[in-house]
Amino acid sequence: MKLATETQAPPVLAVTPGAPDADFIPDTPSFPQVAAPPDAKALQGALERAFLVARTAADFKARDIRILDMRKITPLFDYVVLVSGASRRQIHTLAEEIDDALKASGDRRLHVEGYEASKWVVQDFGDVVVHVFDPETRTYYDLEELWADAPRIDWAAGVA
Repeated sequence: MKLATETQAPPVLAVTPGAPDADFIPDTPSFPQVAAPPDAKALQGALERAFLVARTAADFKARDIRILDMRKITPLFDYVVLVSGASRRQIHTLAEEIDDALKASGDRRLHVEGYEASKWVVQDFGDVVVHVFDPETRTYYDLEELWADAPRIDWAAGVA
């Protein structure tokens, strides 16, 4: 007879590093399926990737490009890049070109929100989060004021 206070230990998964199934995690409630992270050698540092986002946005005529250093504000991400596009088409282009540029550097987008509405597209690249706004939405939410304590980075000079 099992007492109500007894609990079962979770199953242990024995994996030999380098074995063919070393990255496999069983699809069970105890071990949710998780995608392997991108190759660390292919990834640049978060700041360099934030610079890449800013340069890509500038190449496609984005306005009001800002990089905020969030490392002392939140543990969730290191940098936020804020950009504005003038039209729905430009916002889509900016989001797609930023994604392509980071993909080419070995990164991958973890999540995107707002693409269909095209007023505010948020792209999550892990330690870099990109916000592409139309001007009215950017003014309304005013993330620069919300994160006023975050240091601004001069992306055009390429220095923190």
